[in-house]
Amino acid sequence: MDYLKAFLVGGAFCLIAQIFIDKTAVTGARILVSYVVAGVALTGIGAYKYVVDFGGAGATVPIVGFGYTLAEATKAAVDEKGLLGALTGGLSGTSAGIAAAVVFAFIWALIFKSRQK
Repeated sequence: MDYLKAFLVGGAFCLIAQIFIDKTAVTGARILVSYVVAGVALTGIGAYKYVVDFGGAGATVPIVGFGYTLAEATKAAVDEKGLLGALTGGLSGTSAGIAAAVVFAFIWALIFKSRQK
């Protein structure tokens, strides 16, 4: 049942993004940024925790989950370190994901040659 819930939540995020791509002139980059901001905002008001509790990886793995992780890490760091945590919490909480993205992008760039379309 957990797999089905994760699929439904993750699929809903994809469906919403695809509708924006098909029906509006919004670019993919703006949709991604909007999803990160939505993850932060929904976490800030406490609503995204319910989505995470229901959808599990379907809510934490997509880009909206990155915003959720940023907000949760910042909130924890502020509770622990005060105002300094507001500046360092987000980066320390998401550093593993950011580092993995950079390393895998570098490996991918070494393997494949880029070309213009």
